[in-house]
Amino acid sequence: MKVLVINAGSSSLKYQIIDMDNEQMICKGLVENVGMKDSNLCHKVPGKKDVVVKKVISNHTEALQTVIDMVTDKEHGVISSVKEIGAVGHRVLHSGEDFNDSVLIDDEVIGICKKNSVLGPLHMPANIACIESCEEVMPGTPMVAVFDTGFHRTMPKHAFMYAIPYDDYENYKIRKYGFHGTSHKYVTGVAMDYLGTDKARIITCHLGNGSSISAVKDGKCIDTSMGLTPLEGVIMGTRSGDVDPAVVEFMAQCHNISVSEVLNILNKKSGFKGICDESDFRKVNELAAAGNEKAKLAVKMFAYRIRKYIGSYYVALGGVDCIVLTGGIGENSIQGRAAIMNGLEFLGIDFDYEKNNQFFTEPVVEVSKPGSKIKVLIIKTNEELVIARDAVRLTAK
Repeated sequence: MKVLVINAGSSSLKYQIIDMDNEQMICKGLVENVGMKDSNLCHKVPGKKDVVVKKVISNHTEALQTVIDMVTDKEHGVISSVKEIGAVGHRVLHSGEDFNDSVLIDDEVIGICKKNSVLGPLHMPANIACIESCEEVMPGTPMVAVFDTGFHRTMPKHAFMYAIPYDDYENYKIRKYGFHGTSHKYVTGVAMDYLGTDKARIITCHLGNGSSISAVKDGKCIDTSMGLTPLEGVIMGTRSGDVDPAVVEFMAQCHNISVSEVLNILNKKSGFKGICDESDFRKVNELAAAGNEKAKLAVKMFAYRIRKYIGSYYVALGGVDCIVLTGGIGENSIQGRAAIMNGLEFLGIDFDYEKNNQFFTEPVVEVSKPGSKIKVLIIKTNEELVIARDAVRLTAK
């Protein structure tokens, strides 16, 4: 079976077609700047030259049609028609409290997703638009919603609740939900396979432009760093991470702006960007190496916050067997990994700094020394494969 995986952002659309007979990706691509004058599509097929199409793409419906045109193109496509697609897996940001797992999409599911758009106003409308567009272009093809919050639905109530008036939880479902669930789920499975057990205490660190940490016991999430929105947690490319809630009102008063404008600052102009005016961690490290004091501070803050979460999750889990580093920074940043691990020796981590000082192509690499009490693994994440597997699992029923 061939599965089309759709991952719609607020102004982007990522896609892959995966042959699930061998779980191999046969094409992938990205539509950028949807709704802007400089929108474009970049289409990649293994072993072939990338194809770039520059055109005005006004909305996600047009973006999806551009993708369909490309994947069925006689010269650059990989399928003759959409009838070759056995199922479509949609990454959907928010499940609210309505779904504990991925689900086959029908009118009722779409209605619930629309209701939950208030929990993800930037991404949910795009997610829903792509689902409805797919249904128009591929009528009769089964569609599956795979929720970014899904993996975290096993958190106990004492972990996901905020200490706010209980009525606000009951009436408005204000609580911690967590995100990056498909990535945390994938690397957890790979780590347990590597350890040779399904009974393990694992801390998964998805580190990239957006970053989140999860505590996972025996394959189930018991806590995670992101909250009601992806703004809570560690410092990120443009997001502040944890701040005193009173900061919002104080910044609004200082700048004479609205709460919404402050939240825009915390989401898009903070994190690395706010500290040293550079959101890409690679460039932050370059600045730090060149002696930029603000960049040095950003790296120290990032590593320190992550170590704090690791320490707290060590307690929550009652010990740790393995720490996983994944995502763009976790997989590729030598400096970032070293900065995070420096100071965790007291937990029994014997990190191999010499082995860490290189780039890896393997899907799993152990970067702790053989005698380390806690293993440290670098695992290349594959969120699209998680989505495709769920699409096959649910449509097979």
